[in-house]
Amino acid sequence: MKKVIAVSGGIDSVTLLHIYRDDPDTIVAHFDHGIRPNSADDQAFVRELAQSYGLPFETGNAHLGSSASEAEARQARYAFLNSVCNRYGGRLYVAHHLDDVFESIAINCLRGTGWRGLAPFRNRAIERPLIAWRKSDIYRYAAKHQLRFRQDQTNTEEDYLRNRVRMALMYADENQKAQLSQLYNRQCEIAEEVEGIIDGHLADGEQHYSRTIIRQLDDALAVELLRDLLLRYQISQTRPQLKRAIAAIRSYLPNKQFPLGKDSYIRIAKYHFSIKKNAS
Repeated sequence: MKKVIAVSGGIDSVTLLHIYRDDPDTIVAHFDHGIRPNSADDQAFVRELAQSYGLPFETGNAHLGSSASEAEARQARYAFLNSVCNRYGGRLYVAHHLDDVFESIAINCLRGTGWRGLAPFRNRAIERPLIAWRKSDIYRYAAKHQLRFRQDQTNTEEDYLRNRVRMALMYADENQKAQLSQLYNRQCEIAEEVEGIIDGHLADGEQHYSRTIIRQLDDALAVELLRDLLLRYQISQTRPQLKRAIAAIRSYLPNKQFPLGKDSYIRIAKYHFSIKKNAS
């Protein structure tokens, strides 16, 4: 399968690309958000890097402007990266590392989070080969191999929450970071358990799910299971919405439907239920 390596030009993604530079299935993908005036220089740098390794290069451009939010930039970037993966039948590889995990946990805690916010970066569709690396490991690797990379000036601007959190974490001692790492590993284990319950109750290839398991679980566990299941279909629901859906799965007569919004619904049969998308 093709490996679509997301390369911004920064040290993390340049390191990731260097690891896979000799893999004939590697494809270099770069997205220019159009947020910074000199972003075209990053694009030219990554293009040159791909050419030096003899690798295919795919690029996309947007004109989001300097006022674009992190969420807008992320949405545009992943839309492009996923389109490249679909075109090549490939899998996306990104350069998130353990310090990114710490930052995301801290941000999620500041915003208020459930247990999923303590186990970020768990999308099964994305490979993260550097997730166990510390930032210091990446710097050592880049120095050893004399890698050239680009510096993103926005990484030091305090307008972005992630940058403020990153700077604050610089003062955390190694014991605190070790505790964060343990917390992350435990939360990932919990997430695996939830996903195992879902996978273990797939009735067949049609992705029918048992109503019995929903009836047997207590309300809190049933809500968590259904939330995780719906996220696999890119369907996000609030906790009150999930509780109503749980009640429907438990009590509706066969051949009924429970709406999840204008684009999707739950189809309920006698012994199972399934998630359906409305025809567009």
